[in-house]
Amino acid sequence: MTLLEAPTPAVAVPPAPLAPAARLLPSLAAVYRAQLARAKVARIPLLFVATFQSLGILVMMRGVVDPGDNPAAHAVVAGSSVLVVAFVALNLLAQYFGKLRATGGLDHYATLPVPPAAVVLGAAAAYASFTLPGALVTALAGAWMFGLPTGQLWVLLAVVPLAGAALSGLGAACGLLAPRQEIATLLGQLGMSAALLLGVLPASHLPQPVQWLRDLLPSTYGVEALAETFGPGPDWAVVLGDLGVCAGVGVASLALATWAYRRATR
Repeated sequence: MTLLEAPTPAVAVPPAPLAPAARLLPSLAAVYRAQLARAKVARIPLLFVATFQSLGILVMMRGVVDPGDNPAAHAVVAGSSVLVVAFVALNLLAQYFGKLRATGGLDHYATLPVPPAAVVLGAAAAYASFTLPGALVTALAGAWMFGLPTGQLWVLLAVVPLAGAALSGLGAACGLLAPRQEIATLLGQLGMSAALLLGVLPASHLPQPVQWLRDLLPSTYGVEALAETFGPGPDWAVVLGDLGVCAGVGVASLALATWAYRRATR
């Protein structure tokens, strides 16, 4: 090009079209597999601590609650079994999301083309997947200690995921909404303590104001559903009603956690 020639004008290049947004179910499956692979490293200590704690509570309560077909024994065994779920889904998930927010780990998920609900649900499902074996071992040990039947323990297949969903949503919301990691850990510990005190102790032994607080705890309905099956003639309408409450609270709590995730990644 000589000095007298005019420069060639730049041609505007249209931006490349964005890839379509990832759908919820494939994104959920991908996040779940990734979280499950990550959690496998701590699986054995996780299961041991959650199960050992519940077995210890069973041994302790065996000294103060009479064995046999009575509501107190039903409540102790059912509450100790669901406590395994509370330890993982509420306590550890609150700590996990609190750590992600404090260390900037949420920025990684925010750059992924996945819906926020997939991140919350995938992490919650991965952590809750480890609770079924511990809950089953606890229920079997408790039934043996207190002389209860084990023929209806298949109900755990519904109690664990539904109670786990409700508690996972609360745990994730605590971790995402807490302004500091230490507060998220504190909220998780307080939630697990509430599940311990209000879920394991028989409701008839609690003062009326404490029973009202117990009704606000979503894991209570999983405890009630499982406890009902230890009787000689379970009222399946009551069991289904309690499981329905767990499912409804689970949807609401996971929606709250999804909103908290969007708020934390803005």
